[in-house]
Amino acid sequence: MNRIKFVSLAILLFASTAVAQDRLLTIDDIFSLDPKVRVNFSGTPTRLTWARDGKSFRQVGTGKLLRVDAVTGDSRDFFDARKLQTQLEREGIAPAEAAKLANAPGLQFDPDEAAVILNNANDLWHYNTSTGRLLRLTHNQDEEKEPDFSPDGRWVSFVRGNNLFVVDVASGREKQLTRDGTDKILNGYLDWIYQEELYGRGNFRAYWWSPDSKFIAFLRLDESPVPKFVLTNDIVDNQIVENTDYPQAGDPNPLVRLGIADITRSSWVPNAGRIPAVGRRLRGSVLRFGDAVKFVNLSKYRAEDLLIARVAWTPDSRTVMFQALNREQTYLDLNAARLDGTFVNVLKETTPAWVEVYDNPEFLGNGTALWQSARNGWRHLYLYDNNGKLIRQVTNGDWEIRNLYGVDEKNGWAYFSATKDSHIAENVYRVRIADGTVERLTQGSGVHSASFDPTFAFFIDSWSDARTPSQQRLYRADGTLVKVINENPVPALGRYKLATPEFMKVKTRDGFEMEAMMIKPPDFDPRKKYPVLQYTYAGPHSPSVADRWGGSRGMWHQMLAQKGYIIWVCDNRTASGKGEQSVWPGYKNFMVLELQDIEDGVKYLKSLPYVDDNRIGIWG
Repeated sequence: MNRIKFVSLAILLFASTAVAQDRLLTIDDIFSLDPKVRVNFSGTPTRLTWARDGKSFRQVGTGKLLRVDAVTGDSRDFFDARKLQTQLEREGIAPAEAAKLANAPGLQFDPDEAAVILNNANDLWHYNTSTGRLLRLTHNQDEEKEPDFSPDGRWVSFVRGNNLFVVDVASGREKQLTRDGTDKILNGYLDWIYQEELYGRGNFRAYWWSPDSKFIAFLRLDESPVPKFVLTNDIVDNQIVENTDYPQAGDPNPLVRLGIADITRSSWVPNAGRIPAVGRRLRGSVLRFGDAVKFVNLSKYRAEDLLIARVAWTPDSRTVMFQALNREQTYLDLNAARLDGTFVNVLKETTPAWVEVYDNPEFLGNGTALWQSARNGWRHLYLYDNNGKLIRQVTNGDWEIRNLYGVDEKNGWAYFSATKDSHIAENVYRVRIADGTVERLTQGSGVHSASFDPTFAFFIDSWSDARTPSQQRLYRADGTLVKVINENPVPALGRYKLATPEFMKVKTRDGFEMEAMMIKPPDFDPRKKYPVLQYTYAGPHSPSVADRWGGSRGMWHQMLAQKGYIIWVCDNRTASGKGEQSVWPGYKNFMVLELQDIEDGVKYLKSLPYVDDNRIGIWG
């Protein structure tokens, strides 16, 4: 009798699970603007930022910022946010806005995590988390953009009216470092094309503090040659026509200069001190603009052809390293600029096609530096001395580095993510700089990315695969698992009838192996014929096939599969991410080879007995 009851219960549970997984996706499930209707298929990955001590992180929890011990998980308030809120309310800021400012997850801390910058109603405020002192740094109607602390925390820098300023936190006095800013002249602030194509979408800051807090290197962009382009803004309820500076193919780019501002030699701006809560406006002397800035002599380059793609200071604050390219990007010069405005070339990168911009040199304490280059067709690490002489190649092979996380000089390791074991699943590795020994630190399928603590003792691994939303785990630097931080369960996924993406390789007519992914209808019957919808981007070094969680686009593809379509994603060779050598064939021959590869993928599809070769569509 008991056995019968047990079997009946098992059948009942199985039937219940089967019913629960029969739900079909809808557009509203995936994309509704109503959070009560939209289903959260990606769960809630934990937002973590390593704290300066290297033993804890800043984490948002229950609406406030917490300091969480990395190993034990013990948490406490990162600072007294309620005290900050009270201070802001005393300054006339509405309680709701004050609470929002005090508990913002992205609070901008100084290097010692002892103070924060707040930006409210186009003015900047400074709050000392230890003393509880709130200071108003600016008091005007103009917007202060891209505020930042100096490395020593004594200054706050910002851009106002396309000019670069600093304000002394102790006195509230301002120094205006440039004064020719207009709607066409941008000092310390990137135009649209520079942030979109060179420095990263959404990153508009174009200035860099020296480590000793005495200088700021900055870009000056002159948009005068750039023609206007008419755009229609359809996002707002009432359509707006915008006229923006935008260079189309062949149009002039902004003219760029590299300036070095000396904070110690520039003078105070008159009548520009803050109005402290219990203080008075402070006065200074008249600014002598010529004392503050020297521009690097770039006459070696044709102004209309020059791009400056990266800028960084050397650790001794005596040299500004900058990467200069021509517009065609057929070469990249790594240059070292002195404080007097002169510069020397350190090294030049060339390839059979164009040169990619990766990152700044990783400076080591012994005067050497790690440099990333794809000169042999794959992005790898090279060790140079301080005169630009190559010491040796540190990593090598038919795989590429994707992100260089940094260097643990004490123990001699460089940490990075790479495609060493899979072109569609990045892992985290480290290499011994002395002899090139590479160790894999993350295991299993899927895509891994790391965030290392400042001392390189631990790292947070963010991992996902095609079936699993992002999860976080804590590892020691040698790859030993410490604990699971967030397994990020998403119960909603178990309620839907979802298919498992399949990964495969498809050879082109000349033998190149393209990475591909197929999502079949969840009730797939190999005896039937199915229409196919292919998704592609096909742009240079931009793979669409990866064993990672696909988010809302992945769920949309699942919905189409539920409606009887096979979803097909196949990366042509130039988009594959298989080294820069796979991209170079497209040089001066763009979209010829790409189309042939896409056609090879479709030819493979047509060879499958379950594909309706008269119903193949493509989008992307």
